[in-house]
Amino acid sequence: MNITADTIIRGDIDIVWAIVIDVANWPKWDPHELAARLDGPFAAGTKGWSKPRGAPPATWTITRVVDKREWASESPLPGGKRSGESKYEPLVGGRIRCARTVSVTGLLVPLFHLHFARLIRRDMLATWQALEKEAARRKLL
Repeated sequence: MNITADTIIRGDIDIVWAIVIDVANWPKWDPHELAARLDGPFAAGTKGWSKPRGAPPATWTITRVVDKREWASESPLPGGKRSGESKYEPLVGGRIRCARTVSVTGLLVPLFHLHFARLIRRDMLATWQALEKEAARRKLL
């Protein structure tokens, strides 16, 4: 099962990317995150942990990073896994297309489909709105 969403925000890709890879500070600007940490550099193979609002905490591993363009991660689920891929495409006029896909496999697919899919999609949009706001705030510093 895949959950996808995308939007276009305004921002400087260098500032946006710096915000995205600063995992420890996600809870300061992202309304979806209550706590987060990364156990090393923002690179493939590094493990992280986060506690999203309204969901159980998750340990995840970064599986791919393309600087200032995209990153992906995986986390185990009972009898399956959750994978996420976030992409940032710079556009003309200081805009960035943000896209996220969350894929779930295994025994928990029905639960994700019935309960979490709508919430995850809503949270993606709230996160991008907050990211745009945080990028504008940092640009003024």
